[in-house]
Amino acid sequence: MSMEFIEALGEIEREKGISKDILIDAIEAALISSYKRNFNTAQNVRVDINRTTGVIKVYARKTVVDEVLDPRMEISVDAAREINPHYTIDDIADIEVTPRDFGRIAAQTAKQVVTQRIREAERGLIYNAFIDKEEDIVNGIVQRQDTRNLFVDLGKVEAVLPLTELMPTDKFKHGDRVKSYITKVENTTKGPQIIMSRTHPGLLKRLFELEVPEIYDGVVEIRSVAREAGFRSKIAVHSRNSEVDPVGSCVGPKGMRVQTIVNELKGEKIDIVRWSENIDEYVANALSPSKVLEVIVFEQEKMARVIVPDYQLSLAIGIKGQNARLAAKLTGWKIDIKSETQAEQEFGRPRSPESDTMHQDSVSID
Repeated sequence: MSMEFIEALGEIEREKGISKDILIDAIEAALISSYKRNFNTAQNVRVDINRTTGVIKVYARKTVVDEVLDPRMEISVDAAREINPHYTIDDIADIEVTPRDFGRIAAQTAKQVVTQRIREAERGLIYNAFIDKEEDIVNGIVQRQDTRNLFVDLGKVEAVLPLTELMPTDKFKHGDRVKSYITKVENTTKGPQIIMSRTHPGLLKRLFELEVPEIYDGVVEIRSVAREAGFRSKIAVHSRNSEVDPVGSCVGPKGMRVQTIVNELKGEKIDIVRWSENIDEYVANALSPSKVLEVIVFEQEKMARVIVPDYQLSLAIGIKGQNARLAAKLTGWKIDIKSETQAEQEFGRPRSPESDTMHQDSVSID
Protein backbone atom coordinates (compact mmCIF):
# COMPACT_ATOMS: atom_id res chain seq x y z
CA MET A 1 0.00 0.00 0.00
CA SER A 2 1.08 3.59 -0.48
CA MET A 3 -0.04 7.18 -0.26
CA GLU A 4 -1.09 6.94 -3.92
CA PHE A 5 -3.56 4.23 -2.94
CA ILE A 6 -5.01 6.40 -0.16
CA GLU A 7 -5.32 9.26 -2.65
CA ALA A 8 -7.08 6.91 -5.08
CA LEU A 9 -9.57 5.99 -2.35
CA GLY A 10 -10.19 9.70 -1.83
CA GLU A 11 -10.90 10.10 -5.54
CA ILE A 12 -13.37 7.21 -5.42
CA GLU A 13 -15.06 8.89 -2.44
CA ARG A 14 -15.51 12.09 -4.45
CA GLU A 15 -16.67 10.44 -7.68
CA LYS A 16 -18.74 7.51 -6.40
CA GLY A 17 -19.87 8.84 -3.04
CA ILE A 18 -18.36 5.87 -1.16
CA SER A 19 -16.73 6.89 2.13
CA LYS A 20 -12.95 6.35 2.20
CA ASP A 21 -13.16 5.19 5.81
CA ILE A 22 -15.80 2.60 4.90
CA LEU A 23 -13.56 1.30 2.10
CA ILE A 24 -10.53 1.07 4.40
CA ASP A 25 -12.57 -0.72 7.08
CA ALA A 26 -13.75 -3.22 4.46
CA ILE A 27 -10.19 -3.76 3.20
CA GLU A 28 -8.96 -4.35 6.76
CA ALA A 29 -11.67 -6.96 7.35
CA ALA A 30 -10.85 -8.70 4.06
CA LEU A 31 -7.13 -8.70 4.84
CA ILE A 32 -7.76 -10.53 8.11
CA SER A 33 -9.37 -13.37 6.15
CA SER A 34 -6.58 -13.30 3.56
CA TYR A 35 -3.90 -13.47 6.26
CA LYS A 36 -5.52 -16.46 7.99
CA ARG A 37 -6.05 -18.25 4.68
CA ASN A 38 -2.58 -17.62 3.22
CA PHE A 39 -0.59 -18.16 6.39
CA ASN A 40 -2.65 -21.03 7.78
CA THR A 41 -3.15 -19.55 11.22
CA ALA A 42 -5.98 -19.57 13.71
CA GLN A 43 -4.58 -16.55 15.56
CA ASN A 44 -6.89 -13.73 16.50
CA VAL A 45 -5.43 -10.96 14.34
CA ARG A 46 -6.04 -7.30 13.64
CA VAL A 47 -5.09 -5.41 10.47
CA ASP A 48 -4.36 -1.71 10.62
CA ILE A 49 -4.06 0.57 7.58
CA ASN A 50 -2.59 3.99 8.25
CA ARG A 51 -5.12 6.51 6.88
CA THR A 52 -2.34 8.91 5.82
CA THR A 53 0.55 6.80 4.57
CA GLY A 54 -1.27 3.61 3.53
CA VAL A 55 1.17 1.46 5.51
CA ILE A 56 -0.35 -1.90 6.52
CA LYS A 57 0.50 -3.76 9.70
CA VAL A 58 -0.84 -7.08 11.00
CA TYR A 59 -1.11 -7.66 14.72
CA ALA A 60 -1.71 -10.93 16.56
CA ARG A 61 -4.05 -10.32 19.48
CA LYS A 62 -3.09 -12.39 22.53
CA THR A 63 -4.41 -12.52 26.06
CA VAL A 64 -1.89 -11.66 28.78
CA VAL A 65 -1.64 -14.59 31.27
CA ASP A 66 0.57 -15.87 34.08
CA GLU A 67 1.12 -19.26 32.45
CA VAL A 68 0.91 -19.74 28.66
CA LEU A 69 -1.08 -22.84 27.66
CA ASP A 70 -1.79 -21.90 24.04
CA PRO A 71 1.04 -19.82 22.48
CA ARG A 72 -1.18 -18.93 19.50
CA MET A 73 -3.73 -17.18 21.71
CA GLU A 74 -1.80 -16.26 24.87
CA ILE A 75 1.32 -14.38 25.91
CA SER A 76 3.11 -14.27 29.27
CA VAL A 77 3.11 -11.13 31.38
CA ASP A 78 6.88 -10.74 31.04
CA ALA A 79 6.82 -11.06 27.25
CA ALA A 80 3.90 -8.65 26.99
CA ARG A 81 5.63 -6.03 29.14
CA GLU A 82 8.63 -6.11 26.81
CA ILE A 83 6.26 -4.76 24.18
CA ASN A 84 4.41 -2.37 26.50
CA PRO A 85 5.23 -2.06 30.21
CA HIS A 86 1.61 -1.15 31.00
CA TYR A 87 0.15 -4.59 30.10
CA THR A 88 -1.43 -6.55 32.99
CA ILE A 89 -3.18 -9.92 33.40
CA ASP A 90 -6.21 -10.37 31.09
CA ASP A 91 -5.25 -7.45 28.84
CA ILE A 92 -5.18 -8.03 25.08
CA ALA A 93 -1.70 -7.48 23.69
CA ASP A 94 -1.14 -6.56 20.04
CA ILE A 95 1.99 -8.19 18.64
CA GLU A 96 3.04 -7.20 15.12
CA VAL A 97 3.27 -10.22 12.82
CA THR A 98 3.23 -8.52 9.40
CA PRO A 99 4.67 -11.02 6.85
CA ARG A 100 7.47 -9.81 4.61
CA ASP A 101 5.56 -10.43 1.34
CA PHE A 102 2.17 -9.33 2.66
CA GLY A 103 2.09 -6.29 0.35
CA ARG A 104 1.30 -8.37 -2.74
CA ILE A 105 -1.62 -10.11 -1.01
CA ALA A 106 -2.81 -6.78 0.39
CA ALA A 107 -2.82 -5.10 -3.02
CA GLN A 108 -4.77 -7.93 -4.64
CA THR A 109 -7.29 -8.08 -1.78
CA ALA A 110 -7.73 -4.30 -1.73
CA LYS A 111 -8.45 -4.25 -5.47
CA GLN A 112 -11.12 -6.94 -5.09
CA VAL A 113 -12.75 -5.17 -2.14
CA VAL A 114 -12.80 -1.76 -3.81
CA THR A 115 -14.19 -3.20 -7.05
CA GLN A 116 -16.90 -5.04 -5.15
CA ARG A 117 -17.83 -1.99 -3.08
CA ILE A 118 -18.00 0.23 -6.16
CA ARG A 119 -20.28 -2.32 -7.84
CA GLU A 120 -22.49 -2.49 -4.74
CA ALA A 121 -22.65 1.30 -4.53
CA GLU A 122 -23.61 1.61 -8.19
CA ARG A 123 -26.30 -1.02 -7.72
CA GLY A 124 -27.55 0.90 -4.70
CA LEU A 125 -27.73 4.14 -6.68
CA ILE A 126 -29.66 2.41 -9.48
CA TYR A 127 -32.04 0.80 -6.97
CA ASN A 128 -32.66 4.14 -5.24
CA ALA A 129 -33.28 5.80 -8.60
CA PHE A 130 -35.85 3.23 -9.72
CA ILE A 131 -37.61 2.46 -6.42
CA ASP A 132 -39.09 5.96 -6.71
CA LYS A 133 -40.37 5.04 -10.18
CA GLU A 134 -42.32 2.01 -9.00
CA GLU A 135 -45.91 2.38 -10.26
CA ASP A 136 -44.71 4.85 -12.88
CA ILE A 137 -44.12 4.80 -16.64
CA VAL A 138 -40.67 4.53 -18.22
CA ASN A 139 -39.39 4.44 -21.79
CA GLY A 140 -36.84 1.86 -22.86
CA ILE A 141 -35.32 0.09 -25.85
CA VAL A 142 -35.88 -3.61 -26.50
CA GLN A 143 -32.54 -5.44 -26.30
CA ARG A 144 -33.41 -9.12 -26.59
CA GLN A 145 -36.06 -11.74 -26.00
CA ASP A 146 -36.17 -15.29 -24.68
CA THR A 147 -39.04 -17.73 -24.33
CA ARG A 148 -40.54 -15.87 -21.37
CA ASN A 149 -39.35 -12.25 -21.30
CA LEU A 150 -38.44 -9.15 -23.21
CA PHE A 151 -35.33 -7.43 -21.84
CA VAL A 152 -35.52 -3.65 -22.04
CA ASP A 153 -32.62 -1.22 -21.69
CA LEU A 154 -33.55 1.66 -19.38
CA GLY A 155 -30.13 3.32 -19.59
CA LYS A 156 -28.43 2.25 -16.36
CA VAL A 157 -30.17 -1.09 -15.97
CA GLU A 158 -31.87 -3.81 -17.99
CA ALA A 159 -35.52 -4.33 -17.02
CA VAL A 160 -37.69 -7.41 -17.52
CA LEU A 161 -40.98 -7.24 -19.41
CA PRO A 162 -42.62 -10.71 -19.20
CA LEU A 163 -44.32 -11.80 -22.41
CA THR A 164 -47.43 -12.47 -20.32
CA GLU A 165 -47.51 -8.71 -19.54
CA LEU A 166 -47.67 -7.72 -23.21
CA MET A 167 -50.94 -6.78 -24.88
CA PRO A 168 -52.14 -9.12 -27.65
CA THR A 169 -51.54 -6.26 -30.11
CA ASP A 170 -47.93 -5.68 -28.99
CA LYS A 171 -45.23 -6.69 -31.46
CA PHE A 172 -41.71 -5.60 -30.56
CA LYS A 173 -38.32 -6.37 -32.05
CA HIS A 174 -34.74 -5.49 -31.17
CA GLY A 175 -34.19 -1.73 -31.06
CA ASP A 176 -37.89 -0.79 -30.72
CA ARG A 177 -38.83 1.81 -28.14
CA VAL A 178 -41.38 0.61 -25.58
CA LYS A 179 -43.34 2.49 -22.92
CA SER A 180 -44.12 0.32 -19.89
CA TYR A 181 -45.38 0.48 -16.31
CA ILE A 182 -43.02 -0.54 -13.49
CA THR A 183 -44.82 -2.99 -11.21
CA LYS A 184 -41.94 -4.05 -8.96
CA VAL A 185 -38.37 -3.01 -8.08
CA GLU A 186 -36.34 -5.52 -6.06
CA ASN A 187 -32.79 -5.33 -4.71
CA THR A 188 -31.38 -8.81 -5.39
CA THR A 189 -27.88 -10.27 -4.94
CA LYS A 190 -27.35 -9.76 -8.68
CA GLY A 191 -28.40 -6.13 -8.48
CA PRO A 192 -31.70 -4.27 -8.93
CA GLN A 193 -34.39 -6.23 -10.76
CA ILE A 194 -37.12 -4.17 -12.43
CA ILE A 195 -40.33 -5.86 -13.57
CA MET A 196 -42.58 -4.04 -16.05
CA SER A 197 -46.02 -4.48 -17.58
CA ARG A 198 -48.08 -3.21 -20.50
CA THR A 199 -51.32 -4.84 -19.34
CA HIS A 200 -51.54 -3.37 -15.82
CA PRO A 201 -54.44 -0.93 -15.20
CA GLY A 202 -51.86 1.43 -13.71
CA LEU A 203 -50.43 2.01 -17.20
CA LEU A 204 -53.75 3.45 -18.38
CA LYS A 205 -54.08 5.56 -15.24
CA ARG A 206 -50.58 7.02 -15.54
CA LEU A 207 -51.08 7.76 -19.26
CA PHE A 208 -54.14 9.84 -18.41
CA GLU A 209 -52.26 11.59 -15.60
CA LEU A 210 -49.49 12.51 -18.03
CA GLU A 211 -51.82 13.54 -20.87
CA VAL A 212 -54.56 15.43 -18.98
CA PRO A 213 -53.40 18.60 -17.15
CA GLU A 214 -56.56 18.69 -15.03
CA ILE A 215 -55.69 15.25 -13.60
CA TYR A 216 -52.05 16.22 -13.03
CA ASP A 217 -53.20 19.38 -11.20
CA GLY A 218 -55.66 17.40 -9.05
CA VAL A 219 -58.81 19.14 -10.34
CA VAL A 220 -60.00 15.92 -11.99
CA GLU A 221 -59.34 12.63 -10.25
CA ILE A 222 -59.42 9.06 -11.48
CA ARG A 223 -61.66 7.05 -9.16
CA SER A 224 -61.46 3.62 -10.79
CA VAL A 225 -59.95 1.78 -13.73
CA ALA A 226 -61.01 -1.52 -15.29
CA ARG A 227 -59.01 -2.95 -18.14
CA GLU A 228 -58.85 -5.89 -20.52
CA ALA A 229 -55.55 -4.95 -22.10
CA GLY A 230 -55.49 -4.61 -25.86
CA PHE A 231 -59.27 -4.78 -26.17
CA ARG A 232 -61.25 -2.39 -24.00
CA SER A 233 -60.93 -0.30 -20.85
CA LYS A 234 -63.20 1.79 -18.67
CA ILE A 235 -62.08 4.69 -16.54
CA ALA A 236 -64.27 6.56 -14.01
CA VAL A 237 -63.41 10.22 -13.41
CA HIS A 238 -64.67 12.89 -11.02
CA SER A 239 -64.20 16.66 -10.92
CA ARG A 240 -63.56 18.54 -7.70
CA ASN A 241 -64.60 21.72 -9.50
CA SER A 242 -68.23 21.85 -10.61
CA GLU A 243 -67.24 24.07 -13.52
CA VAL A 244 -64.82 21.50 -14.95
CA ASP A 245 -66.25 18.60 -16.98
CA PRO A 246 -64.16 15.52 -16.05
CA VAL A 247 -65.16 13.52 -19.13
CA GLY A 248 -64.52 16.41 -21.50
CA SER A 249 -61.15 17.12 -19.88
CA CYS A 250 -60.02 13.54 -20.51
CA VAL A 251 -61.28 13.53 -24.10
CA GLY A 252 -59.59 16.84 -24.87
CA PRO A 253 -60.11 19.21 -27.82
CA LYS A 254 -61.35 17.17 -30.79
CA GLY A 255 -60.56 14.03 -28.80
CA MET A 256 -56.81 14.64 -29.07
CA ARG A 257 -55.88 13.71 -25.48
CA VAL A 258 -57.62 10.37 -25.37
CA GLN A 259 -56.62 9.57 -28.94
CA THR A 260 -52.95 9.91 -27.97
CA ILE A 261 -53.52 7.28 -25.28
CA VAL A 262 -55.47 5.03 -27.66
CA ASN A 263 -52.56 5.19 -30.11
CA GLU A 264 -50.06 4.29 -27.38
CA LEU A 265 -52.23 1.28 -26.46
CA LYS A 266 -52.39 0.13 -30.08
CA GLY A 267 -56.09 0.93 -30.63
CA GLU A 268 -57.46 -0.25 -27.27
CA LYS A 269 -61.02 1.11 -26.88
CA ILE A 270 -61.52 3.39 -23.88
CA ASP A 271 -64.82 4.30 -22.22
CA ILE A 272 -64.53 7.43 -20.06
CA VAL A 273 -67.41 7.65 -17.58
CA ARG A 274 -68.40 10.08 -14.87
CA TRP A 275 -68.06 8.71 -11.36
CA SER A 276 -71.01 9.26 -9.04
CA GLU A 277 -71.60 8.57 -5.36
CA ASN A 278 -75.11 7.47 -6.38
CA ILE A 279 -74.56 3.85 -7.32
CA ASP A 280 -77.55 3.68 -9.69
CA GLU A 281 -76.19 6.62 -11.70
CA TYR A 282 -72.64 5.26 -11.55
CA VAL A 283 -73.69 1.80 -12.80
CA ALA A 284 -75.70 3.38 -15.64
CA ASN A 285 -72.66 5.44 -16.66
CA ALA A 286 -70.34 2.44 -16.38
CA LEU A 287 -72.38 0.48 -18.96
CA SER A 288 -71.53 3.03 -21.64
CA PRO A 289 -72.00 3.06 -24.58
CA SER A 290 -75.36 1.34 -24.02
CA LYS A 291 -78.46 3.25 -22.91
CA VAL A 292 -79.95 2.35 -19.54
CA LEU A 293 -83.63 2.68 -18.62
CA GLU A 294 -83.50 1.85 -14.94
CA VAL A 295 -81.11 0.65 -12.25
CA ILE A 296 -82.49 -1.19 -9.23
CA VAL A 297 -80.00 -1.36 -6.39
CA PHE A 298 -79.79 -4.22 -3.86
CA GLU A 299 -77.52 -2.79 -1.17
CA GLN A 300 -77.17 -5.94 0.95
CA GLU A 301 -76.08 -8.14 -1.94
CA LYS A 302 -74.06 -5.25 -3.49
CA MET A 303 -75.87 -6.04 -6.72
CA ALA A 304 -77.55 -3.82 -9.29
CA ARG A 305 -80.26 -4.96 -11.69
CA VAL A 306 -80.09 -2.94 -14.89
CA ILE A 307 -82.93 -2.70 -17.42
CA VAL A 308 -82.06 -1.67 -20.96
CA PRO A 309 -84.11 -1.31 -24.16
CA ASP A 310 -84.48 -4.60 -26.04
CA TYR A 311 -82.33 -3.39 -28.92
CA GLN A 312 -79.55 -2.36 -26.49
CA LEU A 313 -79.22 -5.68 -24.64
CA SER A 314 -76.36 -7.09 -26.70
CA LEU A 315 -74.54 -3.73 -26.57
CA ALA A 316 -74.92 -3.53 -22.79
CA ILE A 317 -73.57 -7.05 -22.31
CA GLY A 318 -70.85 -6.65 -24.95
CA ILE A 319 -68.92 -9.22 -26.95
CA LYS A 320 -68.48 -12.30 -24.73
CA GLY A 321 -69.85 -10.23 -21.82
CA GLN A 322 -66.95 -7.78 -21.95
CA ASN A 323 -68.89 -4.54 -21.43
CA ALA A 324 -70.84 -5.90 -18.44
CA ARG A 325 -67.70 -7.49 -16.99
CA LEU A 326 -65.71 -4.25 -17.18
CA ALA A 327 -68.60 -2.25 -15.71
CA ALA A 328 -68.74 -4.66 -12.77
CA LYS A 329 -64.95 -4.33 -12.22
CA LEU A 330 -65.16 -0.55 -12.48
CA THR A 331 -67.97 -0.15 -9.95
CA GLY A 332 -67.18 -3.11 -7.71
CA TRP A 333 -70.83 -4.20 -7.91
CA LYS A 334 -72.43 -7.28 -9.43
CA ILE A 335 -74.54 -6.25 -12.41
CA ASP A 336 -77.53 -8.20 -13.69
CA ILE A 337 -78.68 -6.89 -17.08
CA LYS A 338 -82.21 -7.43 -18.34
CA SER A 339 -83.99 -6.21 -21.46
CA GLU A 340 -87.36 -4.47 -21.13
CA THR A 341 -89.15 -7.58 -22.36
CA GLN A 342 -87.31 -9.81 -19.89
CA ALA A 343 -88.06 -7.41 -17.04
CA GLU A 344 -91.73 -7.35 -17.98
CA GLN A 345 -91.92 -11.16 -18.14
CA GLU A 346 -89.94 -11.84 -14.96
CA PHE A 347 -90.87 -8.94 -12.71
CA GLY A 348 -94.00 -7.46 -14.29
CA ARG A 349 -92.26 -4.14 -14.98
CA PRO A 350 -94.39 -1.96 -17.32
CA ARG A 351 -92.75 -0.94 -20.59
CA SER A 352 -91.84 2.72 -20.91
CA PRO A 353 -91.48 3.88 -24.53
CA GLU A 354 -90.12 7.27 -23.59
CA SER A 355 -87.60 6.00 -21.04
CA ASP A 356 -84.93 5.05 -23.54
CA THR A 357 -83.95 8.71 -23.69
CA MET A 358 -82.34 8.40 -20.22
CA HIS A 359 -79.26 10.61 -19.98
CA GLN A 360 -75.83 8.95 -20.29
CA ASP A 361 -72.91 10.84 -18.75
CA SER A 362 -70.06 9.07 -20.49
CA VAL A 363 -68.17 8.78 -23.72
CA SER A 364 -66.79 5.78 -25.59
CA ILE A 365 -63.60 6.14 -27.63
CA ASP A 366 -62.71 3.56 -30.25
